[in-house]
Amino acid sequence: MFLTKTTEYAMRTLIFMATHDRELFTTRFISRQLNIPYKYLSRIMTDLARNGLIISVKGRGGGFRIAKSLDQITLYDIFIAVEGTSPLNSCILGFPDCSEENPCALHYLWEKNKEVIINTMKNTTLEYFRKIRNRIKRY
Repeated sequence: MFLTKTTEYAMRTLIFMATHDRELFTTRFISRQLNIPYKYLSRIMTDLARNGLIISVKGRGGGFRIAKSLDQITLYDIFIAVEGTSPLNSCILGFPDCSEENPCALHYLWEKNKEVIINTMKNTTLEYFRKIRNRIKRY
């Protein structure tokens, strides 16, 4: 897939948080529930907090909670929070200099479809996952 492991884990984490009736989640709890390495998830949680998607609650019984209304956080927001750049701008085959002047084998197919993917990410909020949570089997 074209998403990095970091982006996959960040999306899985926030979707999990959005679809469960808990106020606070510890990194340890999420790590165990989603089978994400604890140290890796800790770094992701820091990135998500730094970018205003989650809030850290300190002290005994603390943890993390989603910082905004679920309809205000998109998959695109999550992507930008952990990757720092607009999604899908790189070559799908990994070439550093893929362009109209120097296209890879998939360049034209990818260019045609990546806008659809970006728009889907920009228009899909965590509220969507909350609404379909009974249909979700894996995170």
